[in-house]
Amino acid sequence: QVQLVESGGDSVQVGGSLRLSCRASGYIRNKSCMAWFRQTPGKEREGVAGIYILTDAIYYSDSVKDRFTISDDKAEQALYLQMNDLRPEDSGTYYCAHNPHVTGPCVSNAGDRDAADYVHWGQGTQVTVSS
Repeated sequence: QVQLVESGGDSVQVGGSLRLSCRASGYIRNKSCMAWFRQTPGKEREGVAGIYILTDAIYYSDSVKDRFTISDDKAEQALYLQMNDLRPEDSGTYYCAHNPHVTGPCVSNAGDRDAADYVHWGQGTQVTVSS
């Protein structure tokens, strides 16, 4: 059973940066996506960045492209999200997630439809961006 534990959430001011980390335990097959999702109350869960482990193909949502960078450390089974130029709309709970049955892009601006493909989820880490 895969377990995911996120860390790194914090409160920052607009324009600031944060780095989120996710540690995975259990078996992560190469033909998997690992991704970061975020959610705010009343909104769909949004896939902001994902990586296909086998090829290192990377996907970003339009809302974070050019500001966020996803990376992984396969040896450590760790996933990271470097977030720069943070905005108030980036606030939310950020989740690390694992999809072991990949059929398309890891994230694709499809909200809950992206999230439905993911089987394992962390408990979330809170990011608050204030002006």
